[in-house]
Amino acid sequence: MGDVRDNWRRIQQQIEEACRRSGRDPEEVTVVAVTKYVDTERTREALDTGLEHIAESRVQEALPKWNALGDRGTWHFIGHLQRNKVKPVVERFTYLHSLDRLSLAKEVSRRCEQQDRIMRCFLQVNVSGEDSKFGVEPDKLVEFAEEAAQFPYLQIEGLMTMAPYTDDPEETRPVFRRLKELQQELQRLEHPRLQVPHLSMGMSRDFVVAVEEGATFLRLGSILVGGKK
Repeated sequence: MGDVRDNWRRIQQQIEEACRRSGRDPEEVTVVAVTKYVDTERTREALDTGLEHIAESRVQEALPKWNALGDRGTWHFIGHLQRNKVKPVVERFTYLHSLDRLSLAKEVSRRCEQQDRIMRCFLQVNVSGEDSKFGVEPDKLVEFAEEAAQFPYLQIEGLMTMAPYTDDPEETRPVFRRLKELQQELQRLEHPRLQVPHLSMGMSRDFVVAVEEGATFLRLGSILVGGKK
């Protein structure tokens, strides 16, 4: 898996190069370390390296890490969320990257109201149209976004998508470019709660292309902390 610090140094260089090619500031890009396939010690190593943002997709796998690491890190939930798991997610996670249906928005908002806290949410969009992926259809995004924006305990941070798994990162470019277009479409509404400044897109195989197309949050697992490819 390599040393997290060395991995992080190489990734930073690749982000800087991608930003240079696309006329962006590297400071606009936040890396989220996806630790769902590694143990607590590897997660601790990521935090010790200076990585603040940590992502998990299952509450039961995150629990022992929270117990060991205390309040360290800013936690992101990136998996498909069932309504019966909303309570612990609201209690411990700061970001939810997978808001994809109105029933979930209602439940997250209800739980947030009970705890008097705000959940920072990304609206998940199935840009690729793959049956295996969750997310709202692109042509239904505006309607869903306007409905989600009505919940005062949800802060809509931006949009999220997952590109198709491919050995050629260049094949993912149209997906990322389309999410950027959808972001701009929402911004043209000039809705005060749909400024959607962020794009959560790009993983270990395709993050360089994602940066070139406007990603502000990258979800990096195997290339950064190791684990499943």
